[in-house]
Amino acid sequence: MKRVLLIIGGGIAAYKAPDLVRQLRAQGLAVRCLLTKAAEQFVSPLSLASVSGDKVYENLFDLTDEAEMGHIQLSRDAELILVAPATADLMAKAAQGIANDLASTTLLATDKPVMLAPAMNVRMWKHAATQRNLAQLKTDGLHFVGPEEGDMACGEFGLGRMSEPSEIAARAAALLGGADAPLLRGAQAPLLKGKKVLITAGPTHEPIDPVRYIANRSSGKQGYAIAGALAAMGAEVHLVSGPTALADVAGVKMHRLETADEMYAACHALLPVDIGVMTAAVADWRPDVCADQKLKKTETGLPDLALRENRDILASLGASDKKPELLIGFAAETHNVEAFARDKLARKNCDWIIANNVALDSGIEGGVMGGDENAATLVSQNNVEAFGQMSKTETAQKLAEHIAGYFNSRKTS
Repeated sequence: MKRVLLIIGGGIAAYKAPDLVRQLRAQGLAVRCLLTKAAEQFVSPLSLASVSGDKVYENLFDLTDEAEMGHIQLSRDAELILVAPATADLMAKAAQGIANDLASTTLLATDKPVMLAPAMNVRMWKHAATQRNLAQLKTDGLHFVGPEEGDMACGEFGLGRMSEPSEIAARAAALLGGADAPLLRGAQAPLLKGKKVLITAGPTHEPIDPVRYIANRSSGKQGYAIAGALAAMGAEVHLVSGPTALADVAGVKMHRLETADEMYAACHALLPVDIGVMTAAVADWRPDVCADQKLKKTETGLPDLALRENRDILASLGASDKKPELLIGFAAETHNVEAFARDKLARKNCDWIIANNVALDSGIEGGVMGGDENAATLVSQNNVEAFGQMSKTETAQKLAEHIAGYFNSRKTS
């Protein structure tokens, strides 16, 4: 069984640590916890020992610990070191090589992969010092999950929330290339080993002039979650992403771009693939001409903004002689959701359509586009299955199970 050493930093998000331990163990990973002194204000060693089934380590200068399990051995006994929450202080120490407590000393002593899940106030995250440390840590080869945008304990809103424990656990499992125990609700990993996957996610930005563009509300969260879930099943995943505020997905090959034309070219360049999952909310239109200077307001009224239709990426893949063995489209609708999904299934020559009700009155807090939850329905030629309202991570895992089941049934037959 692969082992994760979980370093818990001293941010308020540390209260989520017991849930994170449970999520990691559900992914088939053994967990050993290292608790910083500040983190003890938010979570107790006893609760962590109870959920992890292992001793919790705290003090660099505990002679018993150093005799039985020193900081060098702590790092050597784990296949992955996960820091969650990764505070600004811990990031700074790791970036500068400072080692003055058990957590920072262990980070400096390891030669194993390290993943950080940052959590801090939005101003701390955006501060030049934190961004310098982030850049240095990425240069050093450390992996990141999050942070996310949302409400914070301090009452502010912005980028800096720690990713949800289920997302962190899925990314950790993906980085480790699977675990010895079932990864996703009883599925044996790696179910999709040898399969190449193309996923699109996020919006596209279609420039009007140097400062303006046409876009939509897509956050990319659902596509990024699907990428992580499929990577955790052993697939080779390529994520073609429009502009988002999301961190790279561990274990996934990232292709970042801006426009629909760029996304079209990137998708076709990656063919052939076994699986295509088209979650991106690609702009239907773009300005016929992008002005090379900022358009100015005039007394004569609005500028003449002629539009041109973008090429349909999903339809082009469905019509290609290199069509993926399983092609899945997404339909964001505000009404007649199932009927429009069936129509799109036929027109685009898809195998499945995942239909989303993105109406502002859908009942999902924050809305589907930009929010953390979804209420998806899988529509195929012969079946309709409502997933129900759940987190986008859970939706991704459910879809990944269906994809694995599809290929498993074909292998059996």
